[in-house]
Amino acid sequence: MLLSADSIATLNASMQTQALRKALSKPATSVQLCLLGLIAGSIAALVIIIFRLCLEFLHTQLLGGVGNYTALLDWQLFLLPIIAILIVLCIAKLTGFKHYRLGIPFVIHRFKMHYGHIPLATSINQFFGGILALASGFVVGKEGPTVHLAAAASHYVGRWCKLPFNSLRILAGCGIAAGIAAAFNTPFAAVIFVMEVVVRQYKVHIFVPIMLAAASGSVLTRLVFGDDKQLSFLSFYNMDYWHLPILILFGVFLGILGSMFNRQLMFTMRLFRPMNMATRLLIAGVITGTFGYFMPEAMGAEFVNIRIFIDSSPALQLTLLLFATKFVLAIIAISLGVPGGIIGAVMVIGMLAGILFLQSLFSVSALFIDTSLIDGQGELINNYALLGLAGLLATVLHAPLAALSAAMELSSTQQVILPALVTIVSAYVTAKQLCNNSSIFIQQLDYQGLSYTTTLIRDELQNTGVMAIMREDFTAFRKGKDADMYDYLRDKPDSIVINYFSEKDDTGQRVTKWQLAGLKISLQESAQAINVTELDSVTEQQTLAEVYELLYKKRHGGVVVLASQSNEIISEIGADGEEIDSDIDYQRPILRGIITWNMLHTYLLRQQH
Repeated sequence: MLLSADSIATLNASMQTQALRKALSKPATSVQLCLLGLIAGSIAALVIIIFRLCLEFLHTQLLGGVGNYTALLDWQLFLLPIIAILIVLCIAKLTGFKHYRLGIPFVIHRFKMHYGHIPLATSINQFFGGILALASGFVVGKEGPTVHLAAAASHYVGRWCKLPFNSLRILAGCGIAAGIAAAFNTPFAAVIFVMEVVVRQYKVHIFVPIMLAAASGSVLTRLVFGDDKQLSFLSFYNMDYWHLPILILFGVFLGILGSMFNRQLMFTMRLFRPMNMATRLLIAGVITGTFGYFMPEAMGAEFVNIRIFIDSSPALQLTLLLFATKFVLAIIAISLGVPGGIIGAVMVIGMLAGILFLQSLFSVSALFIDTSLIDGQGELINNYALLGLAGLLATVLHAPLAALSAAMELSSTQQVILPALVTIVSAYVTAKQLCNNSSIFIQQLDYQGLSYTTTLIRDELQNTGVMAIMREDFTAFRKGKDADMYDYLRDKPDSIVINYFSEKDDTGQRVTKWQLAGLKISLQESAQAINVTELDSVTEQQTLAEVYELLYKKRHGGVVVLASQSNEIISEIGADGEEIDSDIDYQRPILRGIITWNMLHTYLLRQQH
């Protein structure tokens, strides 16, 4: 039976797809990976742009402008977060969602343990829940929904194409970078955040596509929202060198404050743990609404409100009150499971902490020295607000480089670098060594029982797909006889011979069994001529980490690599285009290749520069 033109075209397309998958399975920079990262990043950025447009639409309809909570009446401010939570719970009920495991900690877990795959139900709840939480006055940030949705959108691209899992993880990182860039218009900070917080390793083949994805996210968001930076109103003034000791003291203050924030957040999470999700969310809504009833300025985590607050030249008592209420409301919202992010809230609290520190410094200085010897408070307030953001962010997240890049890009100034370095280092060291503080994301993962660590071997092997090292030059026997395989191996001793056959399992389903055949060297006359080893199987999408898990205890044998389309009927085609094996009476997976323990061991011991 000759192949038709359509069959030949399908076969060519399949061969091209296989070539693409094989190229992506290697831990190396490639044009294919860069293009896919660009595509995945663009799709993720579009999702985040839609998210931002929906959020701004709700703000405009409900408040008359972004963060304009003072436009509502007192009773409306009280009911707004409660109504939002009721809608969130209705959506969770419709999707069968029982646990609100969303946001960055959940994405880190899925990235490390599931190659970035995000369940659909969580994404639906994150999209609508995030919009409602951000529009109703909860002190949460938009980066939590951004990271979650962007990772889900970009990963779907790779899953749809059935790409190797190691490339799916990279695509998830590309989506996160593009999503953050689209949300904040900060491509450089987005790249650093992904590498420092999510990926937690610096590999060039990962770094390059993530940079491209972040660039695409920034371009798309500028086309829609313009090129304005969200903290460009914080004009940073040059600071004399004698300010550096004060910045060290400021960093120590932020290190203690950030450690306190993390501890109070985890304490509140444990305190309300016996309650179900609905009760916790309603409590958060009632508390936020109550604070909003008496102090509308305490609601939300929008930067525009900080700008209004700074322009009003606030007194020390008002700054302290607003700082305390934001601090409490952020802990309540995040610890009780409101579907928003922690970073936006920490940024706002950090800016208020910087203003509070500066005002306190001037108040104390006025008692002992002439304040005219110090630069004007009006000029320095922007500086300390921005440095407070960077220092507290580094303390809470344990991501000093991401905090520095965020402060630099959000404010569109490079003058902040040296003062920020001093503040961030002193804050980070204080939190790490003196306060024994760790990343809030790691603490949340430990609390939720979500794994996020792997062994060094597994972590390295997850970067390489099975198609990168599998051997495709094998000979397959169907229900092969020992004599036939012996004759073949005697003539070609270096060949890899695989024997396969089907049998019924305990459930009555017919499954394919795979065996590796080899010549048996023995001095006994009664010894069998063929040595047969049972083979496990993996799909062509999996990585060498899964192969290692199957073989490391036995330290011999191997695994067969099967096509992702596990139920495709096989027809063996000869060189002349005729079907030469038409008596196949069952459906078996397509055999792509084989990996032996010796091949894997050699790969592990390879030399690298």
